[in-house]
Amino acid sequence: MTTLLLGLLAGGATGLALGALGGGGSVLAVPALIYLLDFSPAAAATASLLVVGVTSATALGAHARAGTVRWRGGALFAAAGLVPAAIGGAVSGWLPSWLLTGAFAVIAALAAVRMLRPSASVRDEDVPVRSWQVVRAGAGLGAVTGVLGVGGGFLAVPALVNVVGLRMRAAVGTSLLVITVNSLVALVARAGTDARIDWAAVAPFAAAAVLGAWDGKRLAGKVSGDRLRQLFAWALLAVAALMLVDAVV
Repeated sequence: MTTLLLGLLAGGATGLALGALGGGGSVLAVPALIYLLDFSPAAAATASLLVVGVTSATALGAHARAGTVRWRGGALFAAAGLVPAAIGGAVSGWLPSWLLTGAFAVIAALAAVRMLRPSASVRDEDVPVRSWQVVRAGAGLGAVTGVLGVGGGFLAVPALVNVVGLRMRAAVGTSLLVITVNSLVALVARAGTDARIDWAAVAPFAAAAVLGAWDGKRLAGKVSGDRLRQLFAWALLAVAALMLVDAVV
């Protein structure tokens, strides 16, 4: 019963982050699966891809109806990450747990620092958008998604603002398209690895995440986006510190 309750709470927080910020769900899902539900890093990454992929697809529908998804730019960004996500997903099963945990902690810390600098999400409208920059950013995000099991929204939103040239609300909605595609491709690539999904633990986690995403969408319309990012960033820093200590010790 305790495990079920922890899974529901962590899943709800994951969905809340995805719905409100367009990303960040996986950087909560992976440590929650490891430290609360006793998953191995590889199994947590695989389960996270399933949870985040399904949750993002659900939240994408709400953002699409609100008109905040830019399909053309998002499709190019997502397409660039297909092959790197597949390769990363296949390779990740062969990497040691300490390396996956340490790399995840570093990525989470960098994402938190980025979120604490709102100015980093403001793009100069005079800078032209170049297709090769979009492809490069999309490929990099796909690789990170495949290897670490993160949807990459916390990296996708700044990239969609600064590289693709979207405004913040459109970047949040479009990032869900990118996350959905990358997560599902990486999940399929992991099918041949030893990381299996414990459906008894993952199913309630995913269900709570889907419900949390709807609440996150409503929360985003009531609370300042900067305030949400700051709160989430400090939580990320705490998670990153915990995981880095665990990887080193």
